Amino acid sequence: MDKLIAEGFEGDKEREARFLVLAKAIEAYEDSIPIMPLPVPPPKNLVDILEHKMYEQRMKQRDLARILNVSEARLSDVLSGKRKPNLDLAKRIHLRLGVDAETVLRLA
Repeated sequence: MDKLIAEGFEGDKEREARFLVLAKAIEAYEDSIPIMPLPVPPPKNLVDILEHKMYEQRMKQRDLARILNVSEARLSDVLSGKRKPNLDLAKRIHLRLGVDAETVLRLA
């Protein structure tokens, strides 16, 4: 296929027909391969959720602290497990990051 493309096939009826046959065969092969989504394990704790949100939105810890309206030190303590989030922070995690409230309360 690469050779055919490199040499060119436009205007040559035989090469165009060969290209179409190869393209359809490749497409049929690719369509026959089942796409299996990678299993994503459920979060074990609130830190996992916060880290996932940071990764998902390409945020640094400083950015997340600003969004949640907490000091960087406080957020660092929460992420390291030194402190648990209080109810106010849990509410902000729900409202500002879109994390399910029941999940936040269960894992906090």
